[in-house]
Amino acid sequence: MKSRVVSSVCCIVAALACLAWGDSAVAQVALPARTIEQVVMVPKVGPEDTVDIETTIFRPPGEGRRPLVVINHGKSPGKPAFQRRARFAAQTAEFVRRGYVVALPMRQGFSKSGGKYVGGSCDVGASGMAQAEDVIAALDYLVQQPYVDPTRIIVIGQSYGGLSTMALSTIGYPGVVGVVNFAGGLRNENCNGWENNLVDAFGDYGRGARYPSLWVYGDNDSFWPWPLPERMFNSYKANVTGAATDTRFVDIGEFDGDSHRLFGELAGNGVWLPEVEAFFRELGLPFDVEPPDEEPVTRGTASARHRRS
Repeated sequence: MKSRVVSSVCCIVAALACLAWGDSAVAQVALPARTIEQVVMVPKVGPEDTVDIETTIFRPPGEGRRPLVVINHGKSPGKPAFQRRARFAAQTAEFVRRGYVVALPMRQGFSKSGGKYVGGSCDVGASGMAQAEDVIAALDYLVQQPYVDPTRIIVIGQSYGGLSTMALSTIGYPGVVGVVNFAGGLRNENCNGWENNLVDAFGDYGRGARYPSLWVYGDNDSFWPWPLPERMFNSYKANVTGAATDTRFVDIGEFDGDSHRLFGELAGNGVWLPEVEAFFRELGLPFDVEPPDEEPVTRGTASARHRRS
């Protein structure tokens, strides 16, 4: 089944400014010049029906295949269908300027994706695996694109997206070489022993994990009180084998009132970028900034929305 392109920016030029729709930060963000942005409805074909996964794709200009970074979003308060399309403009820009294609799938039930939200269960491990299936659907589309190098894929996730990313690490997807977990987890206080459930879920993921991983957490996380992040990591690490034994935990200390926001805040880039660079280079992936063709475009809240086609 073919995907539908519902919106695109096919040559972002200096004369065009656009709203940073879907980003939490209001600060202006410079994307590399002529960055191409598309929003694609990727079909996830199930046994009973097909669900569209709203996926935003950013890519550098030019021909040829580029390595791929997939960024998995967290869950904002409120109804998932009302959550804005994730763009992580400041964070995406760091990868695009280093020559990466960046894709951000909205999992089912979120934003304009179809299907129902999956995540209310006390079975945290199963919830993460259900989310990972949506990411797999996006990957199945992305690796077929002529601008993606299907042999060099990194999957990144923040909060609930971090849990989904670690769930995906148990699936042997061709071309994935590593995963990055930013403050990953799922907090459901309606479940007795939710913290232990989370620790156990990461332990189960460790038993099936297949890839090197980088974990980035902080001391003042409003979702994961210390030492819960350390417990989750240790539970995972105690069970990993093979390539997944190459795992590293980074404690960034306290960050701006709440380290859970590290990846989503512009000010956090300078904290996590050196750690991610080291991880990428250890995996043999490039991380040098590519020389710009022209002045970058400033994107911010003063600009207008793109018209949907």
